[in-house]
Amino acid sequence: MKHLPNVLTLANLFFGCVAIAYILNASSFLTTVTGESYTPVLGLPQLYLGSLFIGLAALCDVFDGLAARMLHATSAIGRDLDSLADVVSFGVAPAMIMYKLLWFSYMAEPGAMDISILVIAPAFLLPCFGALRLARYNQTADEQKHYFSGLPIPAMAIVVASLPLINWFPAGINFSALFYNRWLLYIMIIVLCLLMVSRIKFLKWKAAGKGLGSWWPQALIFLTIIIGHFFLKFAVIPVAFILYLILSLIFRHKNNNTQGPPQTQDL
Repeated sequence: MKHLPNVLTLANLFFGCVAIAYILNASSFLTTVTGESYTPVLGLPQLYLGSLFIGLAALCDVFDGLAARMLHATSAIGRDLDSLADVVSFGVAPAMIMYKLLWFSYMAEPGAMDISILVIAPAFLLPCFGALRLARYNQTADEQKHYFSGLPIPAMAIVVASLPLINWFPAGINFSALFYNRWLLYIMIIVLCLLMVSRIKFLKWKAAGKGLGSWWPQALIFLTIIIGHFFLKFAVIPVAFILYLILSLIFRHKNNNTQGPPQTQDL
């Protein structure tokens, strides 16, 4: 049983690799309309499945930390293995989604076949900044017992992974045009990268203090997701993320000096 946390971490990595395979198979079949005009047909089923496997990787990431604490099977190897898996599942995999969305946005324009790969390459800033954020966390984990310094990389991944799901499960509002807006995608990349390496104290899912009163930010986010899903479906994920950011900015970590159980293999 002591190896269960590492098995779950490897499952996280496995699902991340499967997600990348699905995303890479999301092809755009071009139909010539006029001389240089093309109409893209998005391979959304593959992107949608890739998003689901990123979600499975996120579940394994949650359970490996829980298993490590319950079994008292924490180790330096487990922490490093967790970070390596996270770079793939929550760095490279969502970067491939963003890469494909940027590619689709350019394929809808005349002269699409002449587009340089360099205009799509900014998508790979996500795993670069994510790796930096993870490395910083590994060096300062003891200082982050009650909050995360910078946006957790799985949170970034879930936001990006929600984009194909929003398009695949529409909630009465057509967001498809947003996915063709490359400027919006570039802005998302910049904002998410900066948030990951910022010094903003992001809330952990476990309240820092004691008593029900200290759980109100987490409870508010949870209720937003549950209630909002009936109206927005997967579009509730970006809404919950914005709420998470706002609550993290306004919440004061009054209990930072409170001793708690050691945190290992966190986000």
